[in-house]
Amino acid sequence: MLFNSFTFLAFMAVVLPLYYSLRMRGQNLLLLVAGFVFYGWWDWRFLLLLSFSAVIDYAMALRIVDHVVGDPRRKRWLVISMVVNLTILGFFKYFNFFIDSAASLLDTFGFEAHLPTLRIILPVGVSFYTFQSMSYTIDAYRGTIQPTRSLLHYLSFVAYFPQLVAGPIERAANMLPVFVTERKVDARCMSEGLLLILLGFFKKLVIADAVAGSVSAAFAEPNQLDGAQLLRAVYLFSLQIYGDFSGYSDIARGVSKLFGIDLMINFNQPYLSSSITEFWRRWHISLSSWLRDYLYIPLGGSRNGTVATYRNNFLTMLIGGLWHGASWNFVIWGGLHGLYLAVHKYWMGLRGIKEPPRPTAQRQWPLFLLKGLVTFHLVAFAWIFFRAADFEAASTIVSRIFTAWNGLQPSLFLLPALYGALILFVDIPQYRSGSHTIFERWPAPARALFYASLLALIFLLGGSGSATFIYFQF
Repeated sequence: MLFNSFTFLAFMAVVLPLYYSLRMRGQNLLLLVAGFVFYGWWDWRFLLLLSFSAVIDYAMALRIVDHVVGDPRRKRWLVISMVVNLTILGFFKYFNFFIDSAASLLDTFGFEAHLPTLRIILPVGVSFYTFQSMSYTIDAYRGTIQPTRSLLHYLSFVAYFPQLVAGPIERAANMLPVFVTERKVDARCMSEGLLLILLGFFKKLVIADAVAGSVSAAFAEPNQLDGAQLLRAVYLFSLQIYGDFSGYSDIARGVSKLFGIDLMINFNQPYLSSSITEFWRRWHISLSSWLRDYLYIPLGGSRNGTVATYRNNFLTMLIGGLWHGASWNFVIWGGLHGLYLAVHKYWMGLRGIKEPPRPTAQRQWPLFLLKGLVTFHLVAFAWIFFRAADFEAASTIVSRIFTAWNGLQPSLFLLPALYGALILFVDIPQYRSGSHTIFERWPAPARALFYASLLALIFLLGGSGSATFIYFQF
């Protein structure tokens, strides 16, 4: 079930009035049923996998805390949880990838490989809910949360539909308390929720869907285009993926506010970052923080010297790339970001800077703009490998961007400039204020004009509204 569909509108028209008429336990039951309906809308078999994973982690977390710290049985239950989750993720997402890679390697050495492949349906959002569920048992083992003994509360947390299939990847410490306390939906929740939904649809329909056709055509046949046309497509994809994923996150947060629930911010104007380190503090924040807490720090973080820090950064980003999809292109994308982060940390070390300025620090604008342009282009270059069908296509695009120009055609870049300006139309007020709902505090005439402008742009420039969200494939 897509957010940008009439089916979802009808779904919400049923769920919301029922929700407001119930007390807390009834609301939890309704959200659980709604989550199963929402997720099962794609394929009812997905519910079996979601339920199995959730029940295993619920049980393992309770087993963990039933034993004192230091008891080896605690680690045993944690290992069972992680093995189950990683097996699910590995089988459904990576089985054929590793089989094909092994076959290619054997062919390289002259062996004729006939390894088995399976026709596996990838469950929607499996990477998101698997990571969310894994963090629950890990936190229980670390003692940072107290697992719930209510299966209803835990299933409501795992199957909470606004963020089930594309995040944010929430932590139990933030979300579980939501299901054990009364939730209040007041006028502020409603107004902020509707605003976030409007912003999300603006990003999805006016930015992402509107440029999707041009991006797909360019990446499908890169040999037919020159360097300028391909660079234009890279710029458009950079805007598309931001509008698509950030738009989803805004809608998820907005819908949640209608239920009196606050989801974490997953995007915080990432293209206004002045370094790669800052970019990853602003882009897909729930994943980058998950990788930091459950992978980078356990690997050693920055505790064991410069070389180990670079290695840990690089490994974390490689795995982060592979999390996105079963393709060497995603590994390369992650590796590029790992390299970027290592170079940035090395540069900071040369200047004696321990940490880059926080996003709210005072900016020196000319230098900030220069750094921002460099950061954006590094990110855009890596997006080529993220979007291209395979390594050959990505290599073709990179090669032609740097060598195959048929003269400079400034008019080609008017469309990326237009859509970039539309994103800044929203992002700059949010960035300067530090608030995603700053528009609610504008004077009434300015607020009305802004909302009317968003609605007009959606109707005039919006795409068909039928395109699925990019991150559903992960």
